[in-house]
Amino acid sequence: MPSFKSIFLAALILAFGLKLWLLLRQMRHVRQHRALPPAVFAARIPVEDHRKAADYTLAKARLGLLHLAVEAGLLLAFTLGGGLQWLNDLLVSPHLPTLTPLFAGTALLLGLFLIGALVELPLNLYHQFSIEARFGFNRQTAAGFAADLAKQAVLGLAIGGPLILLVLWLMGIMGEAWWIWVWGVWMGFNLLILMLYPTVIAPLFNKFTPLEDATLKARIEALLQRAGFTASGVFVMDGSRRSSHGNAYFTGLGKHKRIVFFDTLLNQLNPEQIEAVLAHELGHFKHRHIVKRIALMFVLSLGMLAMLAWLKQAPWFYAGLGVATPSDAVALALFFLALPVFLFPMTPLMSLYSRKHEFEADAFAANHSQPEHLIAALVRLYRDNAATLTPDPIYSLFYDSHPKAVERIAKLEYHAQVLAPSQPA
Repeated sequence: MPSFKSIFLAALILAFGLKLWLLLRQMRHVRQHRALPPAVFAARIPVEDHRKAADYTLAKARLGLLHLAVEAGLLLAFTLGGGLQWLNDLLVSPHLPTLTPLFAGTALLLGLFLIGALVELPLNLYHQFSIEARFGFNRQTAAGFAADLAKQAVLGLAIGGPLILLVLWLMGIMGEAWWIWVWGVWMGFNLLILMLYPTVIAPLFNKFTPLEDATLKARIEALLQRAGFTASGVFVMDGSRRSSHGNAYFTGLGKHKRIVFFDTLLNQLNPEQIEAVLAHELGHFKHRHIVKRIALMFVLSLGMLAMLAWLKQAPWFYAGLGVATPSDAVALALFFLALPVFLFPMTPLMSLYSRKHEFEADAFAANHSQPEHLIAALVRLYRDNAATLTPDPIYSLFYDSHPKAVERIAKLEYHAQVLAPSQPA
């Protein structure tokens, strides 16, 4: 029987080899189709904007190659390179203040996250202040970037520290059924964050103001009434502080639901197009996509915690990943380091599930606004956000949570033909 170390190495080579192959395919395909946009966009997207999108995609892909190398190197360093064992030994060193096993384990996991964030920081800086700036998207200042990092660190420590402490405590006192208790805590934590995010967390990073445009607000309220949807408010977010990219989203659960528009999006689209984009987002809620994804996450997390409970008792699991001193914290760290390697081949299934939801939301929007308005909005967003119109088909199959632009527009044009006699005014 092959050792777990050999199995892990084989899975790592497969996963990262596949990621590299997909990224190189994407670069080659986008480069080959750089000259002209697809025929369906020929009269909608200027050639220079299409080429800008191709160049932007290629610039991000080249950074992706470097990120891939860093990711693989960091994973190997923490596991087979002994990095996790070194960090664990450091925290119990006689030269440091003595920590209880519970606090040492919490420090181990927080230290792991911190090291990973510090290693990736130069890549994030390059992306923000080189690539985004070069293509005219960055509006973030160095001071603003640093302030965001500081807030994220404090928030991560304030939320993540107690959560990790609670999980490790449950692992230590709840016997063989610990993983069910941890699952319950994890479910409660995620639901709590979903409720608190709109009013407590998001305002730490952005300013949210009620929508003031009376005409647009009336149009939105009419759409909400037609769709049978209620929300706690319609807000505008100052996304332009960081980027010129536009977006819109729903956030929160139950009575805490909010509609949020980036200020950049309101400047990019006309009222009819904004209504169509909102109708698409409403489609996600009316089809219960958010609830379905939360339910799927909970089912998968239950299965993963059951697997972790089994692996935690297996000496070969620790030895195969470069650790000589097992503990609950080490088991958690190794599991979440190694799990993505084994799950990566399943990525297309999750992407397919997401694209199915996007098509359903588009169909809902076509029934509650006018398909032509959503088409016009998408074309404008593709152009202004420099989204590639020609992704590699296999790369898109793996990674794209939204349908390819050509497929999405074609489907909406079909809806426009079918629904033409009964489209809302």
